[in-house]
Amino acid sequence: MRVISWNIQWGRGADGVVNLSRITDRIHALGPVDVICLQEVASRFDGLAGGQGEDGPARLAAAFPGYSMIYGPAVDVPGRDGDRQCFGNLILSRLPVGAVYRHLLPAPPEAGVPNMQRGCIEAVVVSPAGPALRVLTTHLEYYAPGQRLVQARWLQRRQAEVAAVAALPVPAREKNGPFARPPMPAAALVCGDFNCEPDGPAWAAITDTAGSAVPWLDAWRVLNADTPHPPSVGLHGADWPDHAFCCDYVFVSQALAPAVRALSYDADTAASDHQPVRIDLDLSGLV
Repeated sequence: MRVISWNIQWGRGADGVVNLSRITDRIHALGPVDVICLQEVASRFDGLAGGQGEDGPARLAAAFPGYSMIYGPAVDVPGRDGDRQCFGNLILSRLPVGAVYRHLLPAPPEAGVPNMQRGCIEAVVVSPAGPALRVLTTHLEYYAPGQRLVQARWLQRRQAEVAAVAALPVPAREKNGPFARPPMPAAALVCGDFNCEPDGPAWAAITDTAGSAVPWLDAWRVLNADTPHPPSVGLHGADWPDHAFCCDYVFVSQALAPAVRALSYDADTAASDHQPVRIDLDLSGLV
C-alpha cells in the first residue's frame, strides 16, 4: 500500500504560479498511489497569492478518476455570488473507504499572533492485501506555537481514544442506525504538515511515550533511527522559508510500525513550497 502526503499550497509552486496540473502530474509520476493526502487545498478562495479562485477539490478529483474524494475544509466562509470559500485538507483513495471523520482541531486563544482554524480528516481504508487501517491527514498551526502544541497533543489523545473504544464491547443499542459503532482499527497513520522541526515541542508531544500508552512513531525514524530527516521545505527558492528544514512527516501507530517498508521525500519537484512524502506499507503480516 502506498500513501503520499503533500502540502500543495493551493497549487502554487516555488515560482509563485498556481498550476494544479503540476501537482497532479507529479503525484501520477510518484505512483501508483493508493491514498493521496493533501493539505492547503482551496476551493474558490479569493486572495490567495497567485490564485484566481480555483476549485481545487474538483480539479484534483477529475485528475484521479476511480478515487473517492474526502474534502475537509477547516475554513469555510462566504464568498462571492453565494459561493463558499473553503480551505483545508483532502484525501483521495482508490481503496474502499469506511467511516470518515472531519475533526476541527482545538485552537485556544493566543494573543498577538495570527492563526487560522485547523482540521484533520480521519478515514478508514480497506486494503485487499491486509486489514483495514485509519489514515489521518492534518496541517497544524504555524504562527501560534501554543495552539500547535495543543493540536499535537490532541492527535495523541485521539489515538488513545480509538484504542480504548476498540477494547470495549459493543452495546446492543449501538449495532444499528447512526448509533452503530463503525470498525475503527488501532492500526493507523497520520501525515501532513506539522509546522515543527524534528524533536521540537509539537513533534515531541506527538511521539511522547510518557504521555500515552499508544504514542505515534515517526515512520522516518522507524526505518532510519537517528539519521536526520531530509528537508521538506526550502529547497527551490520559494518566498518561504529562508532555510531548508523538515516539517512534513508520517507518524504510524505501534500496530502499524512493522508494516513500514519505505519512506522517501521527493526533493525534485518545485510544484509547491513543500515536498511530497511517500510511504510504502506491507499490510499482509498485520492482524
